[in-house]
Amino acid sequence: MIGNSVKLYDMVLQFLRTLFLRTRNVHYCTLRAELLMALHDLEVQDIISVDPCHKFTWCLDACIREKNVDIKRSRELQGFLDSIKRGHEQVLGDLSMTLCDPYAINFLATSAMKILQHLINNDGMPRDNTVLILLLRMLALGLSAWVMIDSQEFKEPKLDSQVVTKFLPALMSLMVDDQVRSLNAKLPPDERESAITIIEHSGPPPDACQAYVQESSVASIVAMYYTLHTAKHKDRVGLMRVLGTLANCDSDRAFEDPFLHFLVSLLIHMSEEFAAEDFCTVIFDEFFYAGLNRENVLRHMLKLLWYVYPKLPSARLHTLIKVLQPTSQHNEAVHLLYETLQDKIGSQQEPPVIPENTDYLELMSVPTPAPL
Repeated sequence: MIGNSVKLYDMVLQFLRTLFLRTRNVHYCTLRAELLMALHDLEVQDIISVDPCHKFTWCLDACIREKNVDIKRSRELQGFLDSIKRGHEQVLGDLSMTLCDPYAINFLATSAMKILQHLINNDGMPRDNTVLILLLRMLALGLSAWVMIDSQEFKEPKLDSQVVTKFLPALMSLMVDDQVRSLNAKLPPDERESAITIIEHSGPPPDACQAYVQESSVASIVAMYYTLHTAKHKDRVGLMRVLGTLANCDSDRAFEDPFLHFLVSLLIHMSEEFAAEDFCTVIFDEFFYAGLNRENVLRHMLKLLWYVYPKLPSARLHTLIKVLQPTSQHNEAVHLLYETLQDKIGSQQEPPVIPENTDYLELMSVPTPAPL
C-alpha cells in the first residue's frame, strides 16, 4: 500500500500517532513497529534508510524473536538511546511508541524477571546489572509514550534510582520466600519447622513493594509480571501476598486488558483454590472489586466465573452474581454474557473444559482495535 513513498509512510505514522492519542489503544504502537519491520523485511531502502527508529526497532525486534537480550545487543540499544542529539529529541516519541507495543512491554518485563531470578541464584544486586538497568530504562520510556506524545515534550523519563535500590530488592525478597516455601514443601514433614517457615515467609509484602507499586509505572509492571509468575506456578501463598497490592498500582495498569487476560487465564487453572474463602477474598474483594467500575474488568470477571463457579462457596457465588449484574451503561455483549452465565449456573450445567495450559506469558494474539 505504501510502496516506496516516504510521504505516504510519514502520513500513515501521523495517523497512528493521532489514533493512539485519541484512543490510548496500545495496539496502534504494535502497528507502528510492525509496519517498519515489514518494510525492513521487504528491503524498502527508500523508507527504512530515513526512519531514525529503524536500527533500534530492528535490534529490539531481534531480541523479542530470540527471547533474549545479550550484552552485545544491549550495548547497541543503549548506544542508540545515548546518541540522540540535541534538536533531534522528537525521535523519542516514535521510540516510546515502539517500546509501548505490548509485545515489547512483555519482553522487557519477562526479561527483567529472568535477570532478577539470576541475581538471586548468584547473590547479585540489581544496581550492578547493566542489562537490567537498560531494560528498566526502556520500560520507563515505553510506559511514558502517551504522555510524551500528548504533551509534545520529548524528554526521556528519568528512572527512579530507588526502584532499583529499594523496590527490586524488596521484590526479590518475596521471590526468595517463594523458593523457601517450595523447598520446605518437598522436605519430610516436621510440623514445627513448617510452622516457622510459613510464619517467616508468608507475611504481608514489604512496605517498599506496596509504596513503589503505587508511585512508579516501572515498579507496577514488574510487580504485575511477578504476580503472573506466581500464578503460573500455582503458588497460592505467593499470589495472595502480592495481588491485593496491584489494586492501587500506578495509573490502574493492573486493570488493563493485556494483564487481565494473562491473569484470568492462569486463575482458571487454579480453579480448585476458589473453594477456599481466604483465596476468594484476595482475588475478588481485594483486587477485582477495586476495578469493577471499568467495563473490561466486569467482562474478565464474568469470564473467570464461567470456568470456576462450581468450586465457589454458595454464599460467595450468590454475592458475585448480584455484584456483577450489568447496568444500562454496559454494552449488549456484556448483558448477553451475564445472562448466559446465569442460565448456565441455574441449569447446573457442567462448566466448559478448561483450555489446555500454555505459556500465558507470551502474547498469543492481538485483538483488533475498536472502531472510532
